[in-house]
Amino acid sequence: MSAVPPFEERSVPVEGGDLAVLRWPAASPDAPVVLALHGITANGLAWGAVAEALDGRATLLAPDLRGRAASAGIRGPWGIGHHADDAAAVVHALGAGGPVVLTGHSMGAYVSTVTAVRYPELFSSVLLIDGGVGFPPPPGLDGDALLTAVLGPAMQRLSMTFASRQAYRAFWQAHPAVGGGLWSDAVDAYLQRDLVGEETALRSSCVLDAVRTDGLGVFDPDHLGAVHKLPTPSRLLLAERGLLNEPQPLLDASRVAAAGVDTLRLPFEVIPNTNHYSILTAPGPAGRIADALIL
Repeated sequence: MSAVPPFEERSVPVEGGDLAVLRWPAASPDAPVVLALHGITANGLAWGAVAEALDGRATLLAPDLRGRAASAGIRGPWGIGHHADDAAAVVHALGAGGPVVLTGHSMGAYVSTVTAVRYPELFSSVLLIDGGVGFPPPPGLDGDALLTAVLGPAMQRLSMTFASRQAYRAFWQAHPAVGGGLWSDAVDAYLQRDLVGEETALRSSCVLDAVRTDGLGVFDPDHLGAVHKLPTPSRLLLAERGLLNEPQPLLDASRVAAAGVDTLRLPFEVIPNTNHYSILTAPGPAGRIADALIL
């Protein structure tokens, strides 16, 4: 079973509090630095399999974004732009002021596009993973309905309680995109990092207001437009399947084309036999990501 390699946990002052940052150091001081941003209800340990695949070829910095895991104590402000400012603060504090490689998964990919446009001097390249390209929402759909339509069970989980860590583990092991042959010690560690509270009433660390604000912020026209303005060499890796391991992925060639993405400036590749989660957490795809980060 793949396990998360040892990491350091650092703290970076940001507006509203201190941001927790997981740091996997490189074997050489001359190795590149990678800043990795997780998805909307995830945490920094989502990058554990990528850290293992990098195997010291780069220093990997993976913050718990504000409102999640060890950064849940930051009580706002929320929003994609604030995550971008936090990302810049991490580079200044732990990445020698850049330029570093920037990558993001899911919502983290949208944050990455905004961050790269806002702070072009800090980043040498951008790798987007199953996110960063989007569309305006259908007219007439209210905020909660929109988030439920996009995130589904992920939103419902934030209001649930669990009697034990094993109960939370069992909940995820039954998930069609995470359980079964996709389960590993690294996946377990990442998911367990999310839990707070006491046994009989454990819950997700994610601050619901933060998730709502960030989720709706993805559809902001300025944020959607950032992918068309990326100032550095960039690439996009897509999962073959969706959030629940369904055949329709979040993004595919037709959706990338419909969003008007210039694929000469942002070439994309579909990673076979992956879903929205396993593209990041399964050893094979994580190895593809690691190699792409240090090209």
